[in-house]
Amino acid sequence: FAGQRVVAVSAGDGHSLALTADGAVWSWGRGVYGRLGHGDTRQRLHPKKVEAFAGRRVVAVSAGPGHSLAFTADGAVWSWGFGGHSRLGHSDQQFRQQLPKKVEAFAGQRVVAVSA
Repeated sequence: FAGQRVVAVSAGDGHSLALTADGAVWSWGRGVYGRLGHGDTRQRLHPKKVEAFAGRRVVAVSAGPGHSLAFTADGAVWSWGFGGHSRLGHSDQQFRQQLPKKVEAFAGQRVVAVSA
């Protein structure tokens, strides 16, 4: 994280996201429900790169109360974390999504922003 230029940050309820100029996502805080996007529920005291976005350029991030959202340069929306009340947008009603997952409902749509 040191030496990276941060272009956006978002704070949720116990976790934070940062977006760097190279399109990478970093997360830290409480990992409950997998909302940090690292494939587990561990707490992270320091920013850790979300490796699930390797090879993709993220252009926006948003941290919600128990979930996170990202928007990639190709127009895709990704969600992860607490899936209760269908907040992740996946038809599988996943209660806990520990890695970013593409929201297929937006396929073919022109998304311009995300907010959790």
